[in-house]
Amino acid sequence: MNILLVYPHCPDSFWSFRHALKFISKKAAVPPLGLITVSAMLPSSWKKKLIDMNITTLQTSDIQWADYVFISAMYIQKESVNQIITECRRLNKKIVAGGPLFTQEYHSYSQIDHFILNEAEITMPKFLNDLKNGIPQRIYKTTDFADMSKSPVPDYHLLSINDYASMNLQVTRGCPYSCDFCEITSLLGNKVRMKDPQQIITELETLYSLNWRGTVSIVDDNFIGNKKKSKESLLPAMRNWMHSHSYPFTFNAQTSINLADDKELLALMVKTGFKSTFIGIETPVKLSLQACNKVQNKNRDLLSSVKKIQSAGMHVSGGFIVGFDTDTLSVFQRQIDFIQQSGIVSAMVGLLNAPKNTRLYEQLKEEKRITEEATGNNTDLSMNFKPKMNYHDLLDGYKSIIRNIYSTKPYYKRLRQLLSNYKRISNGRAKIDLTTIKGLIKSVFVIGIVNKGRREYWKLIIWTLFHRPGSIVEALTYTVYGYHFRTVYGLRR
Repeated sequence: MNILLVYPHCPDSFWSFRHALKFISKKAAVPPLGLITVSAMLPSSWKKKLIDMNITTLQTSDIQWADYVFISAMYIQKESVNQIITECRRLNKKIVAGGPLFTQEYHSYSQIDHFILNEAEITMPKFLNDLKNGIPQRIYKTTDFADMSKSPVPDYHLLSINDYASMNLQVTRGCPYSCDFCEITSLLGNKVRMKDPQQIITELETLYSLNWRGTVSIVDDNFIGNKKKSKESLLPAMRNWMHSHSYPFTFNAQTSINLADDKELLALMVKTGFKSTFIGIETPVKLSLQACNKVQNKNRDLLSSVKKIQSAGMHVSGGFIVGFDTDTLSVFQRQIDFIQQSGIVSAMVGLLNAPKNTRLYEQLKEEKRITEEATGNNTDLSMNFKPKMNYHDLLDGYKSIIRNIYSTKPYYKRLRQLLSNYKRISNGRAKIDLTTIKGLIKSVFVIGIVNKGRREYWKLIIWTLFHRPGSIVEALTYTVYGYHFRTVYGLRR
């Protein structure tokens, strides 16, 4: 078999970092981890080729070469998915599809030959067995959850590795929480399932042997969903490996806010090489947290929790939402104030949407308030339901938040707040490669000389050199992030 694995194009968004990537001559932030994991489940005798459309163009000759075209996608990639399907049908090529988009929306894709839904560790072997026997079915799905110890090492060797800003890996699936607007538990369950520490070490060894050095993003929805195992076995194994290899990687993760409550876990993550974490903070409004069942964020000082994590040596990026039924017009200024005071530089603020298979979706569907499908894009100003707040007031308030946190002056003020909160931990692992140096030099020219916000830029640089000289590389890096955010949101640069 010749298998073509295609990852669709992602439109420009908050998380694409497309405008920041130009500074370091990279084409995409992270590779398609799900697709290369599926690739590793296929027979080793099959020939496999990966086309990540965020890196390279899908050619007619690529499709003609293949016996099957495998596609994995998220909601935000729907437009590109439709183009791929059209071209494959034109060339009469069979399509196998899986991933979050198709698991939720397979009924909408009559042109696709086979669906490998839910967790591929369970459904893929059934498809392969039927294919071998000449009786492949159209739909393979399951309500069971996979044993993570049976998940293979992803086919990292298929990647054009130097075109990515970061590599990624998965440690766990599932989340112990059940936020009303989140579809993770409906897809992956409430029980946190983990890979064995040795599996993770093998994946790190694989990346190391491919000469990757730099950031590794852990894609788990909640890396600390099982604190006990993380502290007792996983993190000690990762730390020992990192130490023995002279700290070739830094790690980013997603965690819940209760990370701030565990000093031992925080310290162990920092010593292992974790540099930052993304946390779903959502809103400082207690009534809204209660209404959306965000139990892990209730009954705590969210601002203090963020600062505890920063002072332990980790940066915090955060997710914020407006549009809850309990929101009033005061929510917009409250979000601005919280974000500015917290020093959360990468603050993804979105209008509330209700993905399918969530409690929120079912509630709004029953109330006949669903208006369209969610797009999955956090910057396109879309909502898929009728909010209780006047929509125009909500949109104006949302735009006000974006202006007041990403315009040049408040953005750099917030960056200074981060550098004041953040305790930089140095254990000899920090290394700056040539690509980073070139990117920082380019940032000085583009943002510090050509850019209209150059006055604020130089004020930040001077402040950092006097007050936080050891964090100058981080400060310059965040100026590039700011350039990306202002470009995405159409603000004056």
